[in-house]
This record gives sequence, structure tokens and C-alpha cells, in this order.
Amino acid sequence: MNNGNVTLVGAGVGVRFVAILIDGLIFLPVSYLVAAIFGTTISEGFTLEGIGFYITMLLSFAYYIYFEGVRGATIGKLIIGLKVVKLDGTPCDTKAAVVRTVARIIDGLPFAYLLGALSIWVSVNNQRIGDRLAGTIVVRK
Repeated sequence: MNNGNVTLVGAGVGVRFVAILIDGLIFLPVSYLVAAIFGTTISEGFTLEGIGFYITMLLSFAYYIYFEGVRGATIGKLIIGLKVVKLDGTPCDTKAAVVRTVARIIDGLPFAYLLGALSIWVSVNNQRIGDRLAGTIVVRK
């Protein structure tokens, strides 16, 4: 995408998938801790249900909003060398990060971010639905 001064090239599905896997691995101990506090651990692992599920969801949203809105990228994106910027090339802000994060619910449908991946594949700028709604794009640093 050419915004007048800078040409932005959106990152593809593969590299973004690796970043989200890293974020998931980073967040796994947090999920386990919440499950342990609310008594939903079992010998085979843990489940998130009831209040534990909602607390984990809120913590996950806070993670994405903070890291993308304040730092410009989640830890997974930082490791892979990606960042979130607005379409004009300026840094992602908290408002855009909130929109991106809430839209993850839609992008995650029907499972495993399938709708998000499809929207990246058909977008000229490799944007998922959350990017389009927030006016952002994920680019390589």
C-alpha cells in the first residue's frame, strides 16, 4: 500500500501465524495459573470455564491492547520482526489496538483464525478484518 510517502507491504499469513503461536506459548502459563486458581486443572492439563475463562479472555485482550497499542507489537510479533502501524505509517495507538483486539473474535471464526486468514489472503494489503476495521496493517520492521 502506498500512502503517499511510504509504501507499506502487509505481512502474510505464515509469518503472522508464527507470531500468534509464540504469543500463545507466552500466554499459556497465565492461562494455567488462572485455571489453577479457579480449580479447573486436571492431571492431563487444564480447562478454562466459567469465571476463569472470562478472566483469561480479559487478560488476553489486555495483553494485545497494551503491546500493540503502546509497544507497536506483541512479544510474538517483536520476535518475528513484525509491527502494527496505521495505514499512514504512523504507530498503532490504543484506540486502534482495542478495535483490532475486539475484532479477533470475528477473525477467529469458525475456528483457528480461519476467517482472519482468509481475509488476509484476499486482501491486497494482507489485512485481516480487525486491521480493516482499525485502519492498521501488520508490516515487517
